[in-house]
Amino acid sequence: MAATSDVKRAIPRALAGLARACHPGPTIAVTTLVTVVAASAGRDPLGCVYVGAAVLTGQLSIGWSNDAIDAERDQAVARADKPIASGLISRRAVWTAAVIALVACVPLSLASGWLAGTAHLVGVIAGWAYNLRLKSSVVSWLPYAVAFGLLPSFVTLGTPPDHAWAPWWAMTATALLGIGAHLANVVPDLADDLATGIRGWPQRLGGAARLVAPIPLAVATVLLVVAPAGAIGLAGWITLGVVAVLLVVIASWRRAPFLLTIAVAAVDIVLLVLRGDALIP
Repeated sequence: MAATSDVKRAIPRALAGLARACHPGPTIAVTTLVTVVAASAGRDPLGCVYVGAAVLTGQLSIGWSNDAIDAERDQAVARADKPIASGLISRRAVWTAAVIALVACVPLSLASGWLAGTAHLVGVIAGWAYNLRLKSSVVSWLPYAVAFGLLPSFVTLGTPPDHAWAPWWAMTATALLGIGAHLANVVPDLADDLATGIRGWPQRLGGAARLVAPIPLAVATVLLVVAPAGAIGLAGWITLGVVAVLLVVIASWRRAPFLLTIAVAAVDIVLLVLRGDALIP
């Protein structure tokens, strides 16, 4: 009976550890974003399910592998928010989950077609490359640019009848969104990263990373408003004005909440969803 009771307690504990180790915020946000964009671009319900499942498993594999790889560094700085470092789950269990998710991601990605699936899998590989080595290099931004930049084409290459690459402005804007996300994700943990020897691009920028982060997001906003065919319209001009105000506040207010940078990213995400019908030629 005691053994059974221990198992009953261990399963919820392991599930909670896996949920926290997968970086749930970014995982849910990216999966939801790409699935909604797929729907707005004209993918049928089954196609949207394939897109969502592929992106989810890819993001899970990247999030879990990140925590498994960083486990020793997280333990060195006593990261209580990290489930492996806090003893909630074992490193081996997280590694196992990461590999299973990666394996599942392959057929789920290819379900949208070999070209679309390959585009998505290249992005997932870029995420793993970041975790394994590029995180501590001056080009730590590159995997984010590649992975995010390919997401629109994962949608469009799998959408009949044209199965075409996404427009240049969409790929460039999402690549910039990825770079901004990289900076936004790292800034809160700069001190811990530097203490454990992580010397990626944001860490080399130091405090300036807070000011640099909104710039790629602002350029992405301009592209999403200006580049697609058709008139900009009142909504487009209002969007540009809102982002301009946010940038001024961020630049002039030294202690501006980093949520303002996230707000710029949120505007870009909404714009991308609204422009979903423009992704298909």
